[in-house]
Amino acid sequence: MTYALPPLNALRAFEAAARHLSFKLAAHELHVTPAAVGQQVKALEARLGVQLFERLHKQLILTAAGQAYLPGISDGFRCIADATSQLRPSGTVLLQLGAHGSFDLRRLDLAAFRGAHAEIGLRVLQPAGLHELVEGKVDLLIARGLGHHPGYRCDRVDKGSGLGDWLIAPEGTSDCPEIVSFRDWLRALPAETSLANRRPRLVGGVGS
Repeated sequence: MTYALPPLNALRAFEAAARHLSFKLAAHELHVTPAAVGQQVKALEARLGVQLFERLHKQLILTAAGQAYLPGISDGFRCIADATSQLRPSGTVLLQLGAHGSFDLRRLDLAAFRGAHAEIGLRVLQPAGLHELVEGKVDLLIARGLGHHPGYRCDRVDKGSGLGDWLIAPEGTSDCPEIVSFRDWLRALPAETSLANRRPRLVGGVGS
């Protein structure tokens, strides 16, 4: 069976904006810009051929069509979330870490992290960059750069100034228990070990 569905990103943008009645708050939840949310909703309205929101001065209001559409879309996402959660072992939380292509993952001692945090299912995507973080493909990212990204908490992984490795997470989720656990793990790792298994130490950064 083939499902006739609009783009899922557009549906996510509509559902979040409808719950908050705000493109800004929806953008914060989805880790994108308010303009991106507005564009997705506009594209969805064009696809459906109906107007979902009344855009007033500093106010967003659902039209009758939007009010009728929202419950079904919200229920659909809730069913997907419930089905996904049932696939995970009881008590575990999935944490998806991205890293730039040249980062040496041996520095992180991930096997030890998994052993110490059985409640966290850690998955790694490499290479990954800001695009994957913005799109929600990873929950946090080790990126190479200067570490200044509005809307994101950035913690330096290595010492020094200028270009370096940074642990980056959206401000809206940077205090989630699994992300805090990983950040604390990095802080606790020895600053220097052998070349084959170097380990970083967070030294603070934007949002610390």
